[in-house]
Amino acid sequence: MAGKRKPSAWKAPKTELKQRVKTARGRTVSSTSWLQRQLNDPYVQAAKKAGYRSRSAFKLSEIDDKYKFLKPGQAIVDLGSAPGGWSQVSAERTKAEQGKGRVVAIDLHHVDPIPGVTFFKKDFFDEDAPEMLIEALGGVLADAVISDMAAHASGHKHTDHLRIIDLAETALDFARQILKPGGTFLCKVLRGGSEHELLTQLKKSFKTVKHIKPNSSRADSAELFVLAMGFRK
Repeated sequence: MAGKRKPSAWKAPKTELKQRVKTARGRTVSSTSWLQRQLNDPYVQAAKKAGYRSRSAFKLSEIDDKYKFLKPGQAIVDLGSAPGGWSQVSAERTKAEQGKGRVVAIDLHHVDPIPGVTFFKKDFFDEDAPEMLIEALGGVLADAVISDMAAHASGHKHTDHLRIIDLAETALDFARQILKPGGTFLCKVLRGGSEHELLTQLKKSFKTVKHIKPNSSRADSAELFVLAMGFRK
């Protein structure tokens, strides 16, 4: 039912039988390995059952289950929203599906319509993008800015780290413009050292700052999430 919180991802049953994928003609070994991991990932399977568009929906659900920053009636901005998992969770928990909250989202890639979500297919780095998002909120400040943005992997860990930190810092600059006092900022980063500079910036603007590794984040992934709460306008 709309507005109700769905079960936390870590309670989802594990796959009973491991599925193997044959290396098809035209498919690389790495893509075959990725496909096999997807087929045997309990969070991918749980996302399909729950109607979520991505396993990442469980990451946001898990973080919010613990820190409870998404509430009915709130205004949320979702940066890097494709394929829409975080927007789905935000719409459910703010009751935007019922017209009580408001979710505004942006991504370079197309996102199929989600009830209660206003979506822009646009590069967040475009000069007019921030103003479009602000106008879409209808004159209210945001309760939370959430970002699952990530640059396309280059295969070079340090380069990928710097790229995602740049995305996080740009998202933070935007959040400072649009968040209401006491608001929340959540973004994805990668381990690599430079995230400490981001934390220093966050501590100047927010009351509490935390590093989080959700259970639904793959153990072999370098991704972390930075949660900053209690924005000081």
